[in-house]
Amino acid sequence: MNIPFKFRSQSELRSILMSVVATLYLLSLTACLQSKETVFTDPAVGPVYAQNGMVVTQEAMATKVGVDILEQGGNAVDAAVAVGFALAVTLPRAGNLGGGGFMVLHMAKTKETVAIDYRESAPAGATRDMFLDEKGNAVSERSRFTHLSVGVPGTVAGLTLALRKFGTLPLKQVMAPAIRLAMQGFEVPLPLARSLQKRREHLLRWPESGQIFFKNNGRPYVPGDRLYQKDLARSLDAIAKEGTQAFYRGDIARKLVDEMQRHGGLMTLEDLENYRAVIREPVQGTYRGHEIYSMPPPSSGGVHLIEILNILEGYPLGSFDAENPDKLHLLAEAMKLAYADRSQHLGDPDFWRVPVNGLLSKSYADKLRKQIKGNRAKPSKEIRPGNPLPYENSETTHFSVMDKEGNAVANTYTLNFNYGSGIVAKGTGILLNNEMDDFSAKPGVPNAYGLVGGKANAVAPFKRPLSSMSPTLVFKAGKPFLATGSPGGSRIITTTLQLILNVVDHEMTLAAATKAPRLHHQWLPDHLELEAGFSQEIRQALMDKGHRIVDAEPMGSTQSILRGADGFYGASDPRRPGALAKGY
Repeated sequence: MNIPFKFRSQSELRSILMSVVATLYLLSLTACLQSKETVFTDPAVGPVYAQNGMVVTQEAMATKVGVDILEQGGNAVDAAVAVGFALAVTLPRAGNLGGGGFMVLHMAKTKETVAIDYRESAPAGATRDMFLDEKGNAVSERSRFTHLSVGVPGTVAGLTLALRKFGTLPLKQVMAPAIRLAMQGFEVPLPLARSLQKRREHLLRWPESGQIFFKNNGRPYVPGDRLYQKDLARSLDAIAKEGTQAFYRGDIARKLVDEMQRHGGLMTLEDLENYRAVIREPVQGTYRGHEIYSMPPPSSGGVHLIEILNILEGYPLGSFDAENPDKLHLLAEAMKLAYADRSQHLGDPDFWRVPVNGLLSKSYADKLRKQIKGNRAKPSKEIRPGNPLPYENSETTHFSVMDKEGNAVANTYTLNFNYGSGIVAKGTGILLNNEMDDFSAKPGVPNAYGLVGGKANAVAPFKRPLSSMSPTLVFKAGKPFLATGSPGGSRIITTTLQLILNVVDHEMTLAAATKAPRLHHQWLPDHLELEAGFSQEIRQALMDKGHRIVDAEPMGSTQSILRGADGFYGASDPRRPGALAKGY
């Protein structure tokens, strides 16, 4: 090839070529970051296999942290707590110290299965009408993107409680990887770069957040850049040394409250001092010979997961193909009935009598099933919350861990939106939640996820907002068989449901069960959401039954482990890149 000009040296040529390559890379990256399409990575041909234990999370570095803890001799709870703290560093849009969540765990030696509720709570100064304007209208901006949106965080209390009660390793040891990642930094992976770019405006509203998650002049991080979070490292180190005292009574607490006072927030030192994580009894049900353990109120997830399973147990779903429109119709109709019940009956059990036993009753499910017509969708306006009382005798990320001793953990925690309120408390490196939006600001007014609530989920001091998080353990022959759960707001329940149905009814491999297309109906609004992957023939068949179809973005991100006779099988959801299933 003839080159019409000369270079002074080979090094000059090499330098120019490298510049061209770098420019082309940045142009392609910018296009990628600006793309609104969700990347579907190709999951493994089968699920990941390991003999001694398995960790599955939404972020690869955190998965490796969990596996390292198992290899050091820790149990599933030790690994889960290490993962929880690591995700606060490597997955800041959902992993957190400034949010809250739920954990369901099983200890093989004592045969205990418990639920840990570390959901955020409303500050003492919260009032019923705090998110209404002078005309009585709900103001969504106030409940989502201001300091008023911040609930009292529960994550530090919840993770340390789990470790203290059920772990085997010291707090310093399980937190060491998170501290190292924050202090020494890590190379920004593509999913994090894309996520920060997408939430750029949200985060740059607050100078402290902008300084951490963007370079000078608000320039985005690109893959390969190193992200350091020195303030967060110091906060983590203080917690590792002092435990919950550092977060709820020490220097971190004072900095959190100073942030509130500067911007009109409500959280006080007393609110932090009074916060407690709570050990609760999981809700329990059965489905085709399997035992289901999931999260009780203030999560609605476990109650309505089991309620829907109870309804569906009356149909021979295994005789249908997984994507048969008659089967999908039954799923949608059962979902409507459960979400209608959610709107009236679910709230914080410390403030509202939740008819849990009635909602979980097989007899109540029999009654609800009679409302379902096999050939016609029932309009949501004709569906009202049921009466379970006669049957009486409560942005997110999920991870699952199992170990060789038979212990299992399913954990879901959140800041609510991606990066929560977007607010970092100055000097802490800690992103704060906007969970106050999960309360019902006004009866009948939908929240950010379109969910309608009423008095059961009204704002009140110290109350915990209703959630859909559904960390779930499925048992077979008395032992943990499947650990699963998902992020996804109102779609968490239905996402977790379909993973279980795919494994139990359709006997899919865990990878196939994870990848299969999903649907969602939440009663209001009255439409059936379908992911890409359902054929036009299926869509038409559902429309012929009266369903109004809406195309949906990919739903959820299940992180699941199945224990077989020969070991553990893990599967990360391909809907969100960057996840990893890994064992040893």
